Amino acid sequence: MYSLAFSILFVSFLILTLLLRFWLASRHIRHVLRHRAAVPAEFAQTIPLAAHQKAADYTVAKTKFGLLGLLVNTLVLVGFTLLGGLQCLSVAVYQHTGPGMTYQLALMAGFALITGLIDLPFDYYKQFGMEQRFGFNKMTPGLFFADLLKGVALGAVIGLPLVWVVLTLMAKAGDLWWLYAWFVWSGFQLLMMVLFPTVIAPLFNKFTPLADAALKARIEGLMARVGFASKGLFVMDGSKRSAHGNAYFSGFGANKRIVFFDTLLARLAPQEIEAVLAHELGHFKLKHIIKRIAIMFAVSLAFLALLGYLKNQLWFYTGLGVDPLLLPGQNNDAMVLLLFMLVLPVFTFLLGPLTSLSSRKHEFEADAFAARHTDANDLVSALVKMYEDNASTLTPDPLHSAFYDSHPPASVRIRHLKLAA
Repeated sequence: MYSLAFSILFVSFLILTLLLRFWLASRHIRHVLRHRAAVPAEFAQTIPLAAHQKAADYTVAKTKFGLLGLLVNTLVLVGFTLLGGLQCLSVAVYQHTGPGMTYQLALMAGFALITGLIDLPFDYYKQFGMEQRFGFNKMTPGLFFADLLKGVALGAVIGLPLVWVVLTLMAKAGDLWWLYAWFVWSGFQLLMMVLFPTVIAPLFNKFTPLADAALKARIEGLMARVGFASKGLFVMDGSKRSAHGNAYFSGFGANKRIVFFDTLLARLAPQEIEAVLAHELGHFKLKHIIKRIAIMFAVSLAFLALLGYLKNQLWFYTGLGVDPLLLPGQNNDAMVLLLFMLVLPVFTFLLGPLTSLSSRKHEFEADAFAARHTDANDLVSALVKMYEDNASTLTPDPLHSAFYDSHPPASVRIRHLKLAA
């Protein structure tokens, strides 16, 4: 009875979120196309009509492509759960490996391989179809597949040992295994923050010290004013993959470094680069990064506690099309991990606006910080150039934006900055 009730609940949430996401996307497309013919008044002097229309067409293309991906992912989800896909995969893997940890790791790897193969044509088309059509793609097919192989290798080298530790805790650490797993997961996340800038990122991109002496002096002056210490200023060869530009922090603790995309440096004036960096420094000085890490740890603890409960509930398995008694007397904890990862987004999608609201609050605060330490007009001009270069729509649907966008709409954000100027 509980199993049937959970199946109905799952299907209800799945249909609800699917319809809601299609409705939001259709609103977004209509809203963007409705405003395609004219540049918004506040941008009329800075954004050419051709660039505005390119952004509208790019946004519509991305949204429609996202709907196709959503439909396919929904079918895959139903196929793996209610239609018995995970059950069949589990049986097939068990027949080749027998019971034990090898079976569980192979089940996780097999699932990752299948979903990766399903995603591959979509990723390829996105890069060499859509991004190519709008002039953003700089990758070659060789680089695309080299990145793919590196990603698979990293997943095996880093992911499999982590999964092995978690599965071992699930099997041998008793009822509080989820708490111990949380400590492991939290430590792993912190370790990745330390290793990413010096070990992982260089596997995919080349990082060179910032060579522009005048720009370096300007940036170091800003860092001295706000009290920020960095392990270095670096330029990343982002142009070998994309024409999009950005700047970001990486690292943690004493291992922090500032990274600029070469495409960003080529487009912005020195004072605009300083303003963009001041915004990023604002996230650090206002402790947004620490707050986000704390929230991430708290949410992961709650989800692991929920997983600890669901692990022993027969209805959770059978309600999703899986027989947990496939292996009598054997642990099948990999199955509950896969089921949990598959269905969690269905039940949490409606919380999206809360996440976006928190992120937007941080963006406004970081903008205000930048306006205090640099000229707000420089950040405005930098943002306008970045919106134009990245073909970001200036007219998103407000409701769609509330669900999906971590940053405030361009008009709202720039209006706030102009008031601070």
